[in-house]
Amino acid sequence: MMKKMLAGAALAALSMNAFAADYSDGDIHKNDYKWMQFNLMYSIGEKPNNPATGDQHDYLEMEFGGRSGIFDLYGYVDIFNLTNNDSSDSDKGPGESKMFMKFAPRVSLDALTGKDLSFGPVQEVYFSTLFNWNGQIDSGVNTTFWGVGADVMVPWLGKTGMNLYAHYDLNAKEWNGYQFSMNWFKPFKFFENGSFLSFQGYVDYQFAGDEDMGNEFVPMTTNGGAAFFGLYWHSDRFAAGYGLKGYKDVYLLEDEGGIVGLESTGVSHYFAVTYKF
Repeated sequence: MMKKMLAGAALAALSMNAFAADYSDGDIHKNDYKWMQFNLMYSIGEKPNNPATGDQHDYLEMEFGGRSGIFDLYGYVDIFNLTNNDSSDSDKGPGESKMFMKFAPRVSLDALTGKDLSFGPVQEVYFSTLFNWNGQIDSGVNTTFWGVGADVMVPWLGKTGMNLYAHYDLNAKEWNGYQFSMNWFKPFKFFENGSFLSFQGYVDYQFAGDEDMGNEFVPMTTNGGAAFFGLYWHSDRFAAGYGLKGYKDVYLLEDEGGIVGLESTGVSHYFAVTYKF
């Protein structure tokens, strides 16, 4: 979960030719695009995990995104343990969800106001939201994030999405700290057949959390996060790659804390093959 593979050639072009958004002519759809792809994934060491059940599993991910007028969108749906393998750590018991969904719509303030809000390295400004769900009520992952974002030109990386959110826990019905997120997609090696290599990834860092929202089974910390660094080969229709992900008290879960003893700190490895629609 929580990778940012992004699309291939379309987003590569955007990364290489990024410029400040200008919607003063009233045409808010001139930068529209959309993409969708299926990623067959295998994860080793994903956190958080219960040491008693293992940390390796396969899953299928439908990933999508694009731009339409004032809306910028990224999202994915994961389906775990496709063959219901009993030895997988994602073998879910009765009543447990096999799914996880991330949905991250942003509203362009440039397009909404018709004004060029760019300045310095900032190309475009957004009202940003993020929703994480795994389909279980109350006991599952049900979190929302609300804040501001921007597309920022970063040396070598190019256009990089950045967002600063306030975190609202839908289960606890309480605000609980903040999250800074950034993601990038950097093509850096091109081949004669039109394929290319990319360096892509993201950082999610939560801070100012409330430790008291934990319990004796799963204690919480005040800060934590994860960073994903991927190397991928892309063609027009296919992609394949490897990602290394590091965790530190991810989702504000205290590493090996409490009665459950979930591991929330460490590293994991992701292997992916992709078909692009």
